[in-house]
Amino acid sequence: MTTNTYPDTRLLIANEWSDALSGKTIDVVNPATGKAIGKVAHAGIPDLDRALAAAQRGFEAWRKVPAIERATTMRRAAALVRERAADIARMLTLEQGKPFAEARVEVLAGADIIEWFADEGRRVYGRIVPSRNLAAQQLVLKEPLGPVAAFTPWNFPITQIVRKLAAALASGCSFLVKAPEETPASPAALLQAFVDAGVPAGTIGLVFGNPAEISNYLIPHPIIRKVTFTGSTPVGKQLASLAGAHMKRATMELGGHAPVIVAEDADVELAVKASGGAKFRNAGQVCISPTRFLVHNSIRDEFARAMVKHAESLKIGDGLSEGTTLGPLANPRRLSAMAKLLEDARASGATVATGGERIGTDGNFFAPTVLTNVSLQADVFNNEPFGPIVAIRGFDTLGEAVAEANRLPYGLAGFAFTQSVKNVHLLSQQLEVGMLWINQPATPTPEMPFGGVKDSGYGSEGGPEAMEPYLVTKAVTIMSA
Repeated sequence: MTTNTYPDTRLLIANEWSDALSGKTIDVVNPATGKAIGKVAHAGIPDLDRALAAAQRGFEAWRKVPAIERATTMRRAAALVRERAADIARMLTLEQGKPFAEARVEVLAGADIIEWFADEGRRVYGRIVPSRNLAAQQLVLKEPLGPVAAFTPWNFPITQIVRKLAAALASGCSFLVKAPEETPASPAALLQAFVDAGVPAGTIGLVFGNPAEISNYLIPHPIIRKVTFTGSTPVGKQLASLAGAHMKRATMELGGHAPVIVAEDADVELAVKASGGAKFRNAGQVCISPTRFLVHNSIRDEFARAMVKHAESLKIGDGLSEGTTLGPLANPRRLSAMAKLLEDARASGATVATGGERIGTDGNFFAPTVLTNVSLQADVFNNEPFGPIVAIRGFDTLGEAVAEANRLPYGLAGFAFTQSVKNVHLLSQQLEVGMLWINQPATPTPEMPFGGVKDSGYGSEGGPEAMEPYLVTKAVTIMSA
């Protein structure tokens, strides 16, 4: 222990926690203070070899566990996560920065996802197909694919792992995750719950280290049969290409730049409350965060004034301080990115209605920002800001707004506010996104698909669709002797 509240994190291999064979570690920094609070083990190739061998043994054991027993074990793990939610959330806030209340919601959402997939795993059915030859029987079987390599980001250290982990385990696969070095302790606590719940040794594994080295070693390795990644589009394309070169299945949940269309007939108060809450959640560091606000010109000024009021009502501070509603950005790189976006927006003619600057010198705090009259040429309207910036631009017709929403190569999430059934139908049909929320903030649930289109990736990490990439479909025809 390096503090009274935050543990050092080791590698999980074959249900045992161990240091890297080299002894190498990386500092973990609290983004609210900029100070190191712990260390995380840095895996080398020999550690990855140990983890891969364990994953293969774990797969051979876990695949033989009946689905109903797998579900029982997973539900036991979910119960432990719920029981330990406060402690896990505290670690999450220390290492990631989000307010404790948000961290606790994330942990409990993770338990909910585990439970849903545990039950869904009991419904992985094959089928009997009527044969053209009455002396033969035709079966379609669903079998687990094999060991999975997962790569997850720091913005949601629990749920981004759980969406992959739960679907893989429910399908009968083993799971080896390269979790983020910035936020290692909460994923470790998550996986400890599965160890304590009784998964066979090697069914789950956790490593940290150099992201490029680990991905370049794990993805081509013959033991790994499936790759799943959440992160930026450029990195996702590289990993998808590597997976394709080795004929590995891949699920890619990549960057977004979610449009928000506020129609002429929208309830402005609802639109500001819902989209503002979604925008500033986790300081805007959310892949499905609303980012491009397209507001009908007749209500644009009213919407902007209300959004400024909302932004200025947020309480900024350490995520563990009582009443905090906006924590720090994850690292100093995000501060530099925000400053660069603001400089470009101003140069393109945008007005800073509120915010637009770093707060203090300790930690990575950036003021919630509202920009108006944003040019289509501004970088903030063309690349995902991944920070607490609302960029507002007006439109005259709904068709114009839809065209702008679809202009970019991103297609992860979208939001819309309207009281017209006709508008709802048009938006549902024409917006090129994988997820669309109308008259509400983002409400992803385990039973609904979660994924994007275009450069935002492919595959789903929610709903029954999330199970299929982890399963092999085998056709069996039996002729009577």
